[in-house]
Amino acid sequence: MADTAKYLMAIYQRLYDAFGPRRWWPAETAFEVMVGAVLTQNVAWRNVERAIASLKGTGLMDPMSLYQADQVHIERLIVPTRYYKTKARKLKALVTLVVERYGGDLNRMFSRPLGELRQELLGVYGIGPETADAILLYAGNLPIFVVDAYTRRIFHRLGVFPPDISYGAMQEYFQVHLPRDVALYNEYHALIDGLGHRLCLATRPRCGECPLVDECRYPGEEAVVNGSG
Repeated sequence: MADTAKYLMAIYQRLYDAFGPRRWWPAETAFEVMVGAVLTQNVAWRNVERAIASLKGTGLMDPMSLYQADQVHIERLIVPTRYYKTKARKLKALVTLVVERYGGDLNRMFSRPLGELRQELLGVYGIGPETADAILLYAGNLPIFVVDAYTRRIFHRLGVFPPDISYGAMQEYFQVHLPRDVALYNEYHALIDGLGHRLCLATRPRCGECPLVDECRYPGEEAVVNGSG
């Protein structure tokens, strides 16, 4: 366990040295983080920024205003995020929980026991584990590690995870071996996503620029496939 913790912190330090602080999640309020966590599903962040700007511009970036807003109106404002009809429904479901269960008070909501609140979020239409955990970590400042497809890809290529590892198993790996620290969880996930988005691509990864290339099994696999190894 000590060796695994040391390994994970060494990976973290390399990523941090390469990319610096990611300052994620970019938002003015906790509620904006929650909205962004829903809107960013299956779309580039730049599209989310356009939708958030539209919601802010029409005064809908607070729980009560969004709760009272017509769903069709919300759809029009979030068109850049793709699947906007479904995402508008998800936002309405999430804000219904916030308003009807907690009176719109996010401090009250995030004071709930972490496990109980996570299960409650997972019961909301359209909120899966990754979105729920992003809300808990980045909006609620609660100690839960967020994992995603980038995490699976990178740590599979590093030889740590099998390709079909579950979300829960990935999350447990980090939470068992890392200190229970919100700031560390925040930055580590952001750094993993930075690497996955910029360099460790699904196809044609930019291995020569990767700060983890000497730890990675993928370049060797690629060489064998290409007949050069």
